Amino acid sequence: MTQVISALSEVSDRYEALFVDLWGCVHNGVKALPEAVTALIKYREQGGVVILVTNSPRPRHGVEKQLKTFGVPDDCWDSIATSGDSARAAMFRGVVGEKVFFIGEDRDSKFFEPLRLIENPANIQCVPLDQAEGIVCTGPFDPTADPSEMRPQFLYAKQKGLKLLCANPDIVVDRGDHREFCAGALARLYTEMGGESLYFGKPHPPIYDLSRRRLAALGHDIADDAILAIGDGIHTDIAGAMGENIDSLFISGGLAAKETKTSHHPDEGALNDYLTKEKSNPTYTIGRLR
Repeated sequence: MTQVISALSEVSDRYEALFVDLWGCVHNGVKALPEAVTALIKYREQGGVVILVTNSPRPRHGVEKQLKTFGVPDDCWDSIATSGDSARAAMFRGVVGEKVFFIGEDRDSKFFEPLRLIENPANIQCVPLDQAEGIVCTGPFDPTADPSEMRPQFLYAKQKGLKLLCANPDIVVDRGDHREFCAGALARLYTEMGGESLYFGKPHPPIYDLSRRRLAALGHDIADDAILAIGDGIHTDIAGAMGENIDSLFISGGLAAKETKTSHHPDEGALNDYLTKEKSNPTYTIGRLR
């Protein structure tokens, strides 16, 4: 049974590092969440290490720039691990071929910029679907459109045996008061149609391996039982932490605010019903990161 807490400080002294989700935890897609920022700053002042672990398809430097526009200060985190970094590394290793059909918005075109960390990288070219060896998806063409609009293209791709590289396993996010679809919604549809989707963000292992490498690069050798994963995605943040045997703090006031009847704190009955339905067992739950 999850333990409901009121503040991160109630349990933070048990952990040397935090793997913290961004969207819905530290910002709402528009601006920083002040209580969360304050909580992370205080944690770092006490010697803790904060790795921001995000399913953003952007490279970490792109996420860092975005955080500045949202008003998230540099002193509340130490490093960033993105789904985009994991997915780009796989793409340049050729996991979906060299000629790829790109699904995403123009702003994500930097996903295809050369990655110097890969030795002898694949020569990636964006081509029409009928010429493609694989698919790279950073998100829908239109985040507000129903993913089912891609069924005709996906049927053709499945028949050709194309693999889909999903750079963001999130299904939806809330940008301010508006809900938008992510690449994970398209990857799920493609899988349901019989296609093969490859994932690199939460809850899948590659991004946790990257997060541990980020810790090591900072000079920290921290055991898994001294890491706390924080997030509002029950199928991403919490499922990933459970799969990695890492303790977790579920932010019930994010994506599941309605289901858990969270205002300042979750309704205990609604929370337990939700966790039972989702077959999930986060170590702790809090309404908002504070």
